[in-house]
Amino acid sequence: QLQLVESGGESVQPGGSLRLSCVVTGFTPEIYSIGWFRQAPGKQREGVSCISARGGNAFYGDSVKGRFAISRDLSRHTVYLQMDSLKPEDTALYYCAADLTPYSPVCTFQRPYDHWGQGTQVTVSS
Repeated sequence: QLQLVESGGESVQPGGSLRLSCVVTGFTPEIYSIGWFRQAPGKQREGVSCISARGGNAFYGDSVKGRFAISRDLSRHTVYLQMDSLKPEDTALYYCAADLTPYSPVCTFQRPYDHWGQGTQVTVSS
């Protein structure tokens, strides 16, 4: 059973930066792609970024492309989301989750994700 725990969310001014962490524990966590998602009040959950099982492939949503960067430290079982040039519209509860398809060399939001973390709040405001 996988368990994912997010951290790193806080309040920041527009233009600022944050780095979110997602620690993945359980049986062979490195075989799963990991995705970052966010949900703002009154809005649908949105896929932000994902990274493949071994970290060789990444995908970004259009709203964060060029500003966010995802990475994976297999030795620490941790997936990071570096967020730069933050905007007020990035304010949301950020979650990480695991792609249920193991060993995939390519990550995608088109497959189901599970083992959701509890979320970490990011607030961008002046």
